Amino acid sequence: MSFTLKPRNGLPYAIATRLPRFPFALILLPMLLAGCEAELNLAAVSQETSHASLRTDHYQALASNEAVSVLVGNDGVVLVSPDQGLTWQRQQLPGKPGLIDVDACPDGSFIALGFDNRLWHSADQGQSWNVHALPTEEQMLTATCAPGGAWWAAGGLTTLLGSQDQGASWDTTSLDEDAMLTTLQFLDADQAVVTGEFGLVFNSTDAGQSWQASGNLPDEFYPHTSHFVSLDEGWVGGLNGFIYHTVDGGQSWQRQDTPSTAPIFNFSANRDGLFAIGDHSSVLHLSGERWQTVPTPNAPVYLRAASSGDDHRLTVAGGRGLLLNLDTRPALAAQAQ
Repeated sequence: MSFTLKPRNGLPYAIATRLPRFPFALILLPMLLAGCEAELNLAAVSQETSHASLRTDHYQALASNEAVSVLVGNDGVVLVSPDQGLTWQRQQLPGKPGLIDVDACPDGSFIALGFDNRLWHSADQGQSWNVHALPTEEQMLTATCAPGGAWWAAGGLTTLLGSQDQGASWDTTSLDEDAMLTTLQFLDADQAVVTGEFGLVFNSTDAGQSWQASGNLPDEFYPHTSHFVSLDEGWVGGLNGFIYHTVDGGQSWQRQDTPSTAPIFNFSANRDGLFAIGDHSSVLHLSGERWQTVPTPNAPVYLRAASSGDDHRLTVAGGRGLLLNLDTRPALAAQAQ
């Protein structure tokens, strides 16, 4: 397999002989968003208009702890918000790395993954960052902090990297599949789930020391994102607006009805329920077994980053500096009518 890497808007992307191999190329494809079920009502939408967010920004991931939210994207851009996405402060990491993932750790620090296989760590609420090179030639696509404090990354050739000492040393595990791992989630200190190319689903019950196959996604579905609430129940999203749901640990999957054909790039949950975001500025809310449209500004750009707290607020961000702070209560009230 060969790839041609070119910089675009400061963020490298890959085009392979099999397009879904890397999800980053897909955010550049024009996709049509199906018509909304309800008339747009933007009274609950506030958009960041300060110079912190620029039209040249292309955001990829967002994470929050109790004090701040951290948003990352192309050209090493890092935005930090101390007030749940209402205002932001901007900085740019040295070397302008293309940042593709970020997570909040149990100790309040943050890790951010670069497309160049370097992991950045901030112990001061996103104000300064130290960098660690990952010991692999495989492309890492996702990074997370486990509840016990370990750092993890996953990606090419089903490679998993784990560090118990904040990047000083790493253990390498492979699931022995010629596939990309695209999502990694720890449910608690022991339980974790990974999904990947060709519909792969694996789980761990011993803090990532060993992994077991847990069913397969239909039609070798390529998952851009996943959200599990237990080893038994979870959702995955990807191309064509497809969202699949399992309640038996991945042994069977049911495709849920969605009003959009735009790719799904992320899930986020708050007290109002589960939300999915994707291309063409689409935001969906799960109502029963169906997904319904949440009104947003109609923009032909992707939304990829999402984070929500314990209140009714959902912060989403994506291409061309699009950064929205949504109050999910009016949207739910409109759906109930």
